[in-house]
Amino acid sequence: MASRKIVVTGVTKGLGRAMVDGFIDAGHQVAGCGRSADKIDGLAEQYGSPHRFDVVDVTNDKDVERWGNDVTASFGVPDLLINNAAIINENNPVWQVPTNEFSHIVDINIKGVFHVLKAFVPAMIEQKSGVIINISSGWGRTTSPEVGPYCATKYAIEGLTKSLAQELPEGMAAIPLGPGMIHTEMLEKCFSDGASSAPSPQQWAEYAVPFILSLGADESGQSISIVK
Repeated sequence: MASRKIVVTGVTKGLGRAMVDGFIDAGHQVAGCGRSADKIDGLAEQYGSPHRFDVVDVTNDKDVERWGNDVTASFGVPDLLINNAAIINENNPVWQVPTNEFSHIVDINIKGVFHVLKAFVPAMIEQKSGVIINISSGWGRTTSPEVGPYCATKYAIEGLTKSLAQELPEGMAAIPLGPGMIHTEMLEKCFSDGASSAPSPQQWAEYAVPFILSLGADESGQSISIVK
């Protein structure tokens, strides 16, 4: 497979970090962002050029716009754009979720994705190629108690992505992708010790990275899940 330019958000831990390692090991070029300066510095030191890693707050549209312009100019237009950055609420019934917590989840999980799409998709459309993957969840297609805000944001990602798929030129793709159950910090917040039975992000990436790279126009607009 020819080397592809891949842009990923939320690369400092969990699935994002595992995807970075997997894509680079497979011979692809990665540009990523995250909020932790120390971890971004570590990624930049480990991988160096032609890869690039930047501290970006996806809730800040101007910050994302600057990053998108810089990446497109120096790294190139992405062949694959992955919106991965997301958070989950503390387990609580909807009526007990603090207002500021709900707003913060919406800002990252929905508005953050929107900001990144605004920053990169126009250039991808101009070259009439590329795959956009917005990480969804099983909780974007069904629900569980005490994670209502998270479910709401992932249902929104499903709708946003499927609508985007209808707007893209032929040959491009937008796909809401459910990664499956993975042992991440996010899962630990929900299930505590029960999360340990799920595969680690590194184990997940071994089969997820080739699967993600195989997705294209034929899957555009479909709710896809990664199943080992």
